[in-house]
Amino acid sequence: MTSTVTQAQPVSPARTYQVRTYGCQMNVHDSERLAGLLETAGYRRAPDGADADVVVFNTCAVRENADNKLYGNLSHLAPRKQSDPGMQIAVGGCLAQKDRDAVLKKAPYVDVVFGTHNIGSLPALLERARHNREAQVEIVDALEQFPSTLPAARDSAYAAWVSISVGCNNTCTFCIVPALRGKEVDRRPGDILAEVQALVDQGVLEVTLLGQNVNAYGVSFVDPETPRDRGAFAALLRACGGIDGLERVRFTSPHPAEFTDDVIEAMAATPNICPTLHMPLQSGSDRILKAMRRSYRAQRYLGIIDRVRAAMPHAAITTDLIVGFPGETEEDFQATLDVVEQSRFATAFTFQYSRRPGTPAAELADQVPKAVVQQRYDRLIELQERISWEENRAQVGTTVELLVAAGEGRKDAHTARMSGRARDGRLVHFTPGASPVRPGDVVTCVVTSAAPHHLIADGALLSHRRTRAGDAHEAGVKPKTVGLGLPGLGVPAPQPSVSGCSL
Repeated sequence: MTSTVTQAQPVSPARTYQVRTYGCQMNVHDSERLAGLLETAGYRRAPDGADADVVVFNTCAVRENADNKLYGNLSHLAPRKQSDPGMQIAVGGCLAQKDRDAVLKKAPYVDVVFGTHNIGSLPALLERARHNREAQVEIVDALEQFPSTLPAARDSAYAAWVSISVGCNNTCTFCIVPALRGKEVDRRPGDILAEVQALVDQGVLEVTLLGQNVNAYGVSFVDPETPRDRGAFAALLRACGGIDGLERVRFTSPHPAEFTDDVIEAMAATPNICPTLHMPLQSGSDRILKAMRRSYRAQRYLGIIDRVRAAMPHAAITTDLIVGFPGETEEDFQATLDVVEQSRFATAFTFQYSRRPGTPAAELADQVPKAVVQQRYDRLIELQERISWEENRAQVGTTVELLVAAGEGRKDAHTARMSGRARDGRLVHFTPGASPVRPGDVVTCVVTSAAPHHLIADGALLSHRRTRAGDAHEAGVKPKTVGLGLPGLGVPAPQPSVSGCSL
């Protein structure tokens, strides 16, 4: 497929854009691609707080309230659209993939609807909508082009997302994502490492490898003749360790059923792999896990955690949990509490089960009453808050290395604290003192106190290292990546013949 980036006609530099993102890290990274596409087509990012000529909603469909949030926000733009017909609204992402033509029925003032598989079409669709003066809907049902072949306008000078796969082969009964993102397809290792190197060359210190089921990497490379390589993910982690200047590597989210000991060994043996693991549990009840089609059980999950901590004693482990899955009894919920107590998660992202049309779980008869779900949810939050606080208090007195961040946590004018992430992913608010510390710099300090969701380091800095990433942040320069020559899917188009000499 020929990239639509080259097909879109450049627009006036005066036209501005804004991308509003909902949902997971995949969507955050897709929004960087959308921004890159629009800037390549001649748009410029609207200043914070200013009205944009084009507003793009990159949507999520995982939670039931995602629909309400989108259409509520769209309705807020309706009066402006009515008063300024030249302003355009585009809706993309998972909810657009799911609702398709229904978006225009609910919000007829929307100009463009596009799906998860064709984000590269956005500039051309916007221009077509302007030219034809009618809404454009383009939803394709299969991936035509890796998103990583598209330009990206990165949000950070010091940390970057790198997609290693798209899609998911799991069939979890509560999840609509596989239906919207498609089957898993993996990028070749050399292409991934080339993107990482390009980012590091621009000063990036930390990358997060992204996949819907990141540790299944190796199941389906672009070349259908390439067999599955079960050791591919561990090998990729080790290869990241060989990139000079890459200080931190994270990945999200692995699936417990695919988690193998070679990944643990790679994490422990590769210095720039961070000692942190986000591994969704969802439920501690084997009966509920089976109903969810999660192909592991509680003891396997706990065994993985034990092996990770044996190899990396100070690793911070986080998780996802769902409360109130259809058929969940008090006994099932208590099993979840028991596993949470044993796991000692640094933090947990907890969700009340959301009934999503199109998923098998939505058709189950034994939906748990809302009041019961809420009561269980509150109990789970109370337990995890206690554990998080206990785990964070254990960090008091330890020395941490922080990658200084922008926009993390609430600002405190009285203390003038800044924020950063420790290598294990914990958020630390620290006092910079007289040192001119910038986001993207690296500091070390001693933890002086703790709260459930953050640590505090109010003593003097032990060290402060100015970095190229800090220089870039200070100058307002963010890395950009362009298509790295990655192939589209299917048979490549024939190349034109060349006669004579070519210099």
